[in-house]
Amino acid sequence: MPIALDPVAKPVDHLAEFGADDAPALILRDRTLTYQDLRQGIAALAAWLQAKVPQEGARVASWAAKGELTCLLPLAAARAGLVYVPINPLLKHAQVAHILADSGAVLLIGNAARLATLADDDVPEPCEVVEEQAIRAAIDRQAPGLPPSVRDPGELAALLYTSGSTGRPKGVMLSHANLWLGAVSVAHYLELEADDVVLAVLPLSFDYGQNQLLSIWRAGGCAVPLDYLTPRDVIKACARHGVTTLAAVPPLWVQLVEQPWPDEAVAAMRRLTNSGGALTVDLVTRLRALFPAARLFPMYGLTEAFRSTYLDPALVGSHPTSMGRAIPFAEVQVIGDHGGETQANEEGELVHCGPLVALGYWQDPQRTAERFRPAPPSSTYGGTAVWSGDRVRRDGEGLLYFVGRRDAMIKSAGNRISPQEVEDAARATGLVAEAVAIGVPDARLGQAVHLVVRAAPAAVDAEEALPAVLARELPNFMRPQQIHWRAAMPLNPNGKIDRAALEADLRA
Repeated sequence: MPIALDPVAKPVDHLAEFGADDAPALILRDRTLTYQDLRQGIAALAAWLQAKVPQEGARVASWAAKGELTCLLPLAAARAGLVYVPINPLLKHAQVAHILADSGAVLLIGNAARLATLADDDVPEPCEVVEEQAIRAAIDRQAPGLPPSVRDPGELAALLYTSGSTGRPKGVMLSHANLWLGAVSVAHYLELEADDVVLAVLPLSFDYGQNQLLSIWRAGGCAVPLDYLTPRDVIKACARHGVTTLAAVPPLWVQLVEQPWPDEAVAAMRRLTNSGGALTVDLVTRLRALFPAARLFPMYGLTEAFRSTYLDPALVGSHPTSMGRAIPFAEVQVIGDHGGETQANEEGELVHCGPLVALGYWQDPQRTAERFRPAPPSSTYGGTAVWSGDRVRRDGEGLLYFVGRRDAMIKSAGNRISPQEVEDAARATGLVAEAVAIGVPDARLGQAVHLVVRAAPAAVDAEEALPAVLARELPNFMRPQQIHWRAAMPLNPNGKIDRAALEADLRA
């Protein structure tokens, strides 16, 4: 049975209360925590945090691999009245220093190897650095822990720093209600059950990654955190733990479908979920063939509003490129340049309204005012909405389709070109596995279309054949002026293709 859609939010640490005492909640490398262990661990860690950092609302950061502490910290910090700041373990010291300074963190928890890379001036005063092994030794699980919190669900619970395409990362302020309702919503539409096992391969500093823990715990199921080095690690973990739910971003899916999957890694799989970029028609076809019994959930989201849409798996075959419809607790509108709702198949900006909308950007009123603005008059929820900057259209059936970002559209010889349309055409040839279209400044055209691609593993003479195929498939103004071949695409810390790095490389 799907999780009940109760719209009443609670403090986020209450999400640990749903599983049966002896049911597995968290499978670590060396042991398994039951829900009773989970609750005791959160209570003990929260008590330690409150004693260490008694200031209500202080920021506590972590910079470590996936383990017991990093999984328990979001709920333990909230219970202690603190604001949790997860830092992606793939970031380097300069980015860590920025996040610590910007958030005003008073405590940084990390593993010894990472903390050793920090210089004295990377850690601002009065931030204290504590190695995670020392915390494990200091926590007394036998002593009375801190009980579940009683606080306003609208209070700030976490800062998630988005990598962004330009500038330094900015902290998105998430409330208890944002995290709680996001967990309830996802657990409901994915129809998660108490016997589900989620393989958490995505960074816990990524809203999509963190929600894997929160939504499965809302369902009373089990999470398996995994820091993988190769796609084979993911496949082995699926087989070892009988994984029923696997979430990934497109670059990881591309790598996974190129690998052989033994029957024992596929047998238990019930659902696949995707966000962080659109799936291609070819990738959808390959995933459905590889996992014939699993339901595929394409999704769209942004950190400022958590998740906006998902496509019903029953519609994936007939509408493989659609973003779907709004998830529970989200209201999605398409607002045209005229300021009103668009008609069917008319392009407009995606505007997200409702209780999943974040509180804004941490200590950045200017950028908050640019993105978080009053909801359109047609909104049922009203209040503040996230104006995404993403261009979408809604078809006659109410299904949404991504067109492109307003600031990513390529303007060439007076033509507005969607990068995704060029990328889709390149991938549809079967000659490339990944493609990124970029507008490069050009004295004659304004911007010239450049295409960065990685060849498909089985492609023959791809470098010679691709220009001719694209010449057949694309109008003159959309054809790439130049195609750049890469053995591998650069990835950002969330596992997405790093478009900003590619742009910088091409414009250098």
